[in-house]
Amino acid sequence: MKHSDTSSTKPTRAPGRQQKKTKTIKQKEFIPAPPSEIYDALLNERTHSEFTGAKATCERFVGGKFSAWNGYISGKNVKLESPHRIVQEWRTSEWPNGFGPSLLEVTFQPKGAGTEVYLVQSNVPATQAKFYKKGWAEFYWKPLRKYFRKR
Repeated sequence: MKHSDTSSTKPTRAPGRQQKKTKTIKQKEFIPAPPSEIYDALLNERTHSEFTGAKATCERFVGGKFSAWNGYISGKNVKLESPHRIVQEWRTSEWPNGFGPSLLEVTFQPKGAGTEVYLVQSNVPATQAKFYKKGWAEFYWKPLRKYFRKR
């Protein structure tokens, strides 16, 4: 499976605060399933919990809240364009004070017997970006591929 990603650093400034350094995580993954099934797996509480092995919740509408990994990840849905695009505000329980949520955009493009999944996560605190970049690969892409291969 091909895995590619890039990161870039961008300073952001909260009103009345000193500059905060953020990074953007970009990844492209191939998942052996159609876009609609991957889209559903990411937003469906039961399926998400099943492929990750940890509790997830999701209000599947724009403005709806979600959580994953037993509450470690939380946020809200900004745009939902089934089965092509998910945009969410995203943070973890270890998010540093003074940083707003990151913006996560996941898009899905059919390719052969599966889907190319593109992830762009901007405004990630620079001190945590490397950890989350590895986390996407280990805790999402790898288990999603395994989940869809078993079916």
